[in-house]
Amino acid sequence: MKIPLFPDVTFANPAFFLLFLLLPIILYFWYKKVRKAGTFFYTTIATPRVLTWKIVLNEIRPIFFILGLSGLIFALARPQKIYNEVKNYAEGIDIMLVMDLSGSMLARDFDPDRLEVSKKTAIEFIDKRTFDRIGLIIFSGEALTKCPLTTDHNILKDIITELRCGILEDGTAIGMGLAAGVNRLKNSTSKSKVLILLTDGENNAGYISPEVAAKLAQDFKIKLYTIGVGSNGFANMPTARDAIGNIIFEFKEVKIDEKLLQEMANQTGGKYFRATSKDKLTSIYEEIDKLEKSKNEVITSLKYQELFYKFIYFSIAFLFFNFIIKYFILRKL
Repeated sequence: MKIPLFPDVTFANPAFFLLFLLLPIILYFWYKKVRKAGTFFYTTIATPRVLTWKIVLNEIRPIFFILGLSGLIFALARPQKIYNEVKNYAEGIDIMLVMDLSGSMLARDFDPDRLEVSKKTAIEFIDKRTFDRIGLIIFSGEALTKCPLTTDHNILKDIITELRCGILEDGTAIGMGLAAGVNRLKNSTSKSKVLILLTDGENNAGYISPEVAAKLAQDFKIKLYTIGVGSNGFANMPTARDAIGNIIFEFKEVKIDEKLLQEMANQTGGKYFRATSKDKLTSIYEEIDKLEKSKNEVITSLKYQELFYKFIYFSIAFLFFNFIIKYFILRKL
């Protein structure tokens, strides 16, 4: 129930407002009592009384009493302020990024190189996946979990920013990277589990083959998106280091096992992409983002804020004033 005086407030127990009908009766009996005692401003028209501050206080004391009772009635009626509460219920996806850190990722067919572009586009992808848990596996000649599944995307992005080639034994152990990603996702309770593999070469290391790792992904219902990074033809590739540690580059043929990457993606219900440029890699992540949407539901509900305690404070204050006036200030009146 709402009343005009309080447009934003509703009352849960409006029946208590019927108690206001008792207030005129209380005032009537009080009037008879003081009239009999002769404590009004004027006992008769002909014989006015001399006004003192105590007499005036005595005359207004019932106002405090009535206000106190009114506050109590309002409190019993349970005033409540109504407001809308909007909540987002999101059902995120668990995603493992599996990134190749072999030396060939320093190839300069991307600007400045494949690794830096891969890091940048991965971070852009993460920024769009607000509700998802995302983790990171890196691999070259071996595989390593750099970040388990997490919703703290800032930490994950910091880790990606610091990635560099050479922190693992060199090589391209695609199967090992995939298997490590599957291991991180296999016990996930998420309804959708996704593994994004980014590599620029052919499997040439590790004791787990890509085919075995893809079968594991299929068994655990993990969808695999594979990305082959590198331009077509030849690219300026790192081949060695000189005496002072600088990387020596040579133009070499770009070799990516696209057939394998295609088969693994198809086997798990995913998709294979070829990224021949930074723009192409960006568009690939955008497509994956569209293919794997998190479920996000907005629910609006009415909430009630209880206000009765404010009227209780109001009531106590005026009843207390009435008590003090009657039993202490006017005791000898």
